[in-house]
Amino acid sequence: MNTPKKTKDDLKSCLELAQLGFRKSLHPKKVVHKYEIPKASFTLSLSERKDVCKFLADLKVPDGYSSNIRRCVNANETKIIGSLKSHDYYVFIQDLLAPAFCEKLDKDVCEPLVELSVFFKQLCSKELKIEVLERLKKNIAVTLSKLEHVFVPSSFDIMVCVTIHLATEANLVRPV
Repeated sequence: MNTPKKTKDDLKSCLELAQLGFRKSLHPKKVVHKYEIPKASFTLSLSERKDVCKFLADLKVPDGYSSNIRRCVNANETKIIGSLKSHDYYVFIQDLLAPAFCEKLDKDVCEPLVELSVFFKQLCSKELKIEVLERLKKNIAVTLSKLEHVFVPSSFDIMVCVTIHLATEANLVRPV
């Protein structure tokens, strides 16, 4: 959403990419005394951000499905603001990520996001099958690899890496 002070796609991360020699298309270019950062494939324009916020602001869900996500959206500033509960994040990742963003993003950006959404949807289902968990375990590594090809390395922290272990943990402990 390119929110100032929240985005991981900043000058520092682009300079790190240049230093590491990764993704030449995202290397900053020095123009006079400033750096110009090229637009990444996952960056939304202002109108696209407004469309996403409008989608979330107009969203109506059944009682008990989630809290009122609409109250957490500031469409004027194109921000999703604070007070989402943890369950709301689950709902967002499992059910709202694809319809909110996929029309706006390239296929190579949208595909791993949809795969991540499906991963969490299947992992958090009421009934788990061993063969599904095994498939999830294999596929999540590929999905994370696709995400790493799209997003800058600074987007990934230890919590993203934890997803590798979730299918194994679910197999050991059973549904949550």
